[in-house]
Amino acid sequence: MKKALFITTKNLDYIRNTQEIYLLEKDYTLTIVGSNDKKYIKRLLKVYRTLLFKSVKEYDLIFVGFAPQLVLPFFSHKFKNKEIVMDFFISVYDTMIFDRKKFKQGGLIAKFCKWIDKKTFKHVDTIICDTNAHGDYFSSEFDIPREKFHTLYLNADTNVYYPRPQKKPDELKNKFIVLYFGSILPLQGVDVILKMLESFVKDDRFYFYIIGPLKSEYKRVDSDNIEYIEWLSQAQLAEYIARADLCLAGHFNNEIGKAKRTIPGKAYIYKAMEKQMILGDNSATRELFSEDMEDIYFVKMGDSEALADKIRQIYDQISINDTDKN
Repeated sequence: MKKALFITTKNLDYIRNTQEIYLLEKDYTLTIVGSNDKKYIKRLLKVYRTLLFKSVKEYDLIFVGFAPQLVLPFFSHKFKNKEIVMDFFISVYDTMIFDRKKFKQGGLIAKFCKWIDKKTFKHVDTIICDTNAHGDYFSSEFDIPREKFHTLYLNADTNVYYPRPQKKPDELKNKFIVLYFGSILPLQGVDVILKMLESFVKDDRFYFYIIGPLKSEYKRVDSDNIEYIEWLSQAQLAEYIARADLCLAGHFNNEIGKAKRTIPGKAYIYKAMEKQMILGDNSATRELFSEDMEDIYFVKMGDSEALADKIRQIYDQISINDTDKN
């Protein structure tokens, strides 16, 4: 059996890592270079130390997962004459300049970010991306042949996220529960969600869970039917999702290009749990989802009123169906 070396600087239980490790182990005897240390710098240093002293002569394939920009520019000399595959899940340039807007476009740091991405592309035979839309963008932005890109969609961890009976707390049994969770990044469009909540204040038909580290820069909408939760374990999160009648997937930001090229990771989780969800309408989400699919709804990105209207439409439709059943 052929041998492969898998390298990652992200914690080994990260869903993208477990997905790729699972696929590689089907065809290769796999050696993993990575760490589960909680601090990123410690994980990175452990990976560097291992690679510095490790011989790669026996390996037929080198697969670099998250984040190849921190590995390939420094260790590509060790991988000469090897087949190299990388998961270009995140572009440093796109993330730092356009997504999180940390540095000015056209500035020295922006040029460095783009250079490190391009240098990483230089060393590989095959590039894995998360959507076709992302492959199109990376190919165009970095002048890389499109045929080098191959799409590998994310998967939810079905050991944690799976269908289960809906069990609402007694005080919410007659409420329509709408849930959103996320890491509260700008591209997710949390500002759109918060603006949407304003139209549901005191509407006691609905109850909203907003789960994630909402920073002070976001103005919370206070109401008895809105509950903010800072953090939940994955197991706890799965139970909260199971309570919900409707889940918000996104992305809802309409200004950041990356929001239109990616499928939210939470969409895979909602799908695995067979929950109704609202997706931002863009070419990436329509690669896997369509309005013909049960429990899938689309909404115009960046439009809080359209999101509120869609939630009410779904509520009304469910109410009609429940009446018909009775």
